[in-house]
Amino acid sequence: MGLLLLAFCAFVVPGNLGAQEKGSLLVMPLPALDVQGEGEFLIDGHFGISLKGYREPRLEQARHRFLDTLSQETGIPLWRQAILNPPHFIVQTAGPSAAVQQLGEDESYHLEISTTDVQLTAPNPIGVLRGLQTFLQLVTITPRGFSVPVATIDDKPRFPWRGLLIDSGHRFVHISAIKRNLDGMEAVKLNVFHWRFADNQGFHIESKKFPLLQEKGSSGFYYSQDVVREIIAYARDRGIRVVPEFDMPCHTASWFLGYPDLASGQDPSRSSAIDPTRESTYKFLTEFIGEMAALFPDSYFHAGGDECDVKEWEGNPRIQGFMRAHVIKDGAALQVLFTARIQKIVAGRKKIMVGWDEVLQPDTPKDVVIQSWRGPNSLADAARNGNRGVLSSGYYIDLNQSAAEHYMVDPLGDSAATLTPDQKPRVLGGEATMWTDIVSDENMDNRIWPRTAAIAERLWSPQQVQDVDSMYQRLAIISQKLGYYGLRHRLITDEMLERMSGELDPTPWKVLAAVVQPPRLYERQELRTFTDFTPLNRLDDAVPPESDTAR
Repeated sequence: MGLLLLAFCAFVVPGNLGAQEKGSLLVMPLPALDVQGEGEFLIDGHFGISLKGYREPRLEQARHRFLDTLSQETGIPLWRQAILNPPHFIVQTAGPSAAVQQLGEDESYHLEISTTDVQLTAPNPIGVLRGLQTFLQLVTITPRGFSVPVATIDDKPRFPWRGLLIDSGHRFVHISAIKRNLDGMEAVKLNVFHWRFADNQGFHIESKKFPLLQEKGSSGFYYSQDVVREIIAYARDRGIRVVPEFDMPCHTASWFLGYPDLASGQDPSRSSAIDPTRESTYKFLTEFIGEMAALFPDSYFHAGGDECDVKEWEGNPRIQGFMRAHVIKDGAALQVLFTARIQKIVAGRKKIMVGWDEVLQPDTPKDVVIQSWRGPNSLADAARNGNRGVLSSGYYIDLNQSAAEHYMVDPLGDSAATLTPDQKPRVLGGEATMWTDIVSDENMDNRIWPRTAAIAERLWSPQQVQDVDSMYQRLAIISQKLGYYGLRHRLITDEMLERMSGELDPTPWKVLAAVVQPPRLYERQELRTFTDFTPLNRLDDAVPPESDTAR
């Protein structure tokens, strides 16, 4: 039996090794520079890892997570012995990173793997975090056991802003889902968690100064400030910044349930836009933004500004009178006035404002960061205007597009490719966006993963990395590995099919699910109205956005 098993391994495994020897390393994102050698570094019960140089608790925690994931993947219990064993894996950290992680901090690392030793060196803990994830992705099974191929890697990101937006405004997203997706972000070297807390449908964060926001607007589901601090610390341990978003002046119907005087509509229950003409509005927002700015240590604060229906202002006689008195020609110009006031409030709290495309105007302060949902042309316009920007158009992962479609979208593509050398650095990177209009905690993982790994590669790896076939080969591998981090994207479909069919082995359903895909873009929303309490338990909720069989 042992000879048969050895023969089976010898037959199956070399195909995988051959791909690794002849082509790219089987990791995502691909490193900036790698040189592949001969042989492999074996991982067994004698594996030992040691931290040298600068030390801090975050590095100790990173080592524990590293060993936990490595143990999950190999089945070898390494949690205790790998710290006690003689070390053949040395992690050398030169010094600390910033107390509060900053945009543009050094994330580089050098990873040198021989047949006998591994050396990971980095200027700070963030680089160590990135290098540990690369090593974990290199682990594979060979005829000799689990191992990592001999290689020398020098790596750093192409863009400093590589994010994932999770929308907790349309639907409340439970902390367990937030945490496991932060684990996935660490695995693929994403470094910005854009957390959106409120929309017309709900207000889902605790305000101690204005408690009616969550008491009236959350249906009882909201994040306490202690939980928010817990998530910020959890993210920092993984080298991830947390940028909060409070969209204004529109998408704010849930605010008015507790504070109707903020509404611009004559009937607050039908209003979705803040009144930008009352001084009481700015007094309220000064206190609210001050409270939230103190809660979130990151230097950036997202104030939204998108999709504002100015008809609500233009239909209000009192607001119209204000506009005439101040020679404001239309609702768009009134939003410019509002945005300017909000920017000053944010800046007064020593934060840098981020806003969606609509925020950009000729006189927008140059430190305001523009997040583009309209496309690369808008992003290029921001850069030419002197503003920095982040691309999300093309990375809307809730629209059920293919990984290849996302992969070929480049922040410096299209119009941005014509930017001057002085303008191009203003393009900071991009963000995948997980809007929760028709996504729940249950199926969120298979909407985010594994396709977001392809976006992560676009934002980290050199621009010339564009081989779609190679991307899909490596995406299949990272999809499997993400399961070791607790992500559930590969489990969800079968679980939901079992529930829908009432069968323990719903084989006919699985055959169908393997070759179909959910509706793309906004087709499904056009067919029916979804609320926070609409059940998401149908076939199009269960199947992943892209069928590997049908592709």
